Amino acid sequence: MKIGIVCYPTFGGSGVIATELGKALAEKGHEIHFVAYRQPFRLDSFSENITFHEVSLADYPLFDFLPYETALTSKMVSVAIDKKLDLFHVHYAIPHASTAYMAKQILAASGHKIKVITTLHGTDITLVGKDASYLPVVTFAINQSDGITAVSESLKEETYRNFSITKQIDVIPNFIDLHRFSKKTKEHFRKAIAPNGEKLIVHTSNFRKVKRVEDVLHVFKKIHEKIPSKMLLIGDGPDRSTLEKMAHESGMSEDIRFLGKLEAVEEILSVSDLFLLTSETESFGLASLEAMACQVPVISTNTGGSPEVNIHGKTGFLSNVGDCDDMAKNAIYILSDEKRLAEFKANALKQARKFDIHAILPLYEQLYTDILQGRK
Repeated sequence: MKIGIVCYPTFGGSGVIATELGKALAEKGHEIHFVAYRQPFRLDSFSENITFHEVSLADYPLFDFLPYETALTSKMVSVAIDKKLDLFHVHYAIPHASTAYMAKQILAASGHKIKVITTLHGTDITLVGKDASYLPVVTFAINQSDGITAVSESLKEETYRNFSITKQIDVIPNFIDLHRFSKKTKEHFRKAIAPNGEKLIVHTSNFRKVKRVEDVLHVFKKIHEKIPSKMLLIGDGPDRSTLEKMAHESGMSEDIRFLGKLEAVEEILSVSDLFLLTSETESFGLASLEAMACQVPVISTNTGGSPEVNIHGKTGFLSNVGDCDDMAKNAIYILSDEKRLAEFKANALKQARKFDIHAILPLYEQLYTDILQGRK
């Protein structure tokens, strides 16, 4: 198959999944064409079956805001014609579902037929998409897709609840490359950061309000009072400066480290003991899954798709949003007994294996085939 993949090229979950999906499809022999405003950061190696097409924007004085959607649509049309694509798979509804619809109409008018699949990832539905200023366009564009997928049952139900979607939504969960996350641990790093055998607790996110990272520090403070421990925060975003100030004022700044954006998160996760995820909403919980693939139990909120990934009492624990006391209690319960910690670690890896890319990839391939052969 010849597949165009449209995504955001940033560190966000939708871009990561789109890129890793394209790479895996290319390894299976499919011809993959990425279309984005810059090369996706996970597209870091050469493949004869992968081509990147950059969307360029002309800076005219007339425009206060450059018309990215128009430029993206034009690039999609030219790539589809030039490379004779079979379908576009667009990730994150805004604005990719609507640009795919426009591209499809332009192509049809010139005698080129193409199918469109839209994957819903989370905030395109739960936060941004249902805003009144976007809702009519997002609803229309999703309904015009030939196939629709969501990354969790929770997101599927929320989409039906908040949008007038008239088509079937297929749930295909997010995935990980388990081989990548099974690398040997770098014990010298652990000894450097926890020289006295302290427990290592980690959190990774984009440091936005929806992630409630301040709750991570509140939970860590309670853990720190009971168990010698260090806190590692991976990522960056608008709330980082506030969190750094909180860490300094807490009196625990020596035990809290901000590591910034890291591509090889598995190197940190592989030496960690516990993962904290305090999000207000989480459509799937990809960060939790990555931790579990490194045998790290998860303490998370019970919102959105998290319960579909983190199994309460087995791979970690779930708490209500904002219940820092309960999260800390559960964390201490896991960390205070080495045998118990080992059991949770083993359960986390076992659960992560269900989401290995080799188990999920055939679901996408079957969907592509069904769409192209008119069975959907």
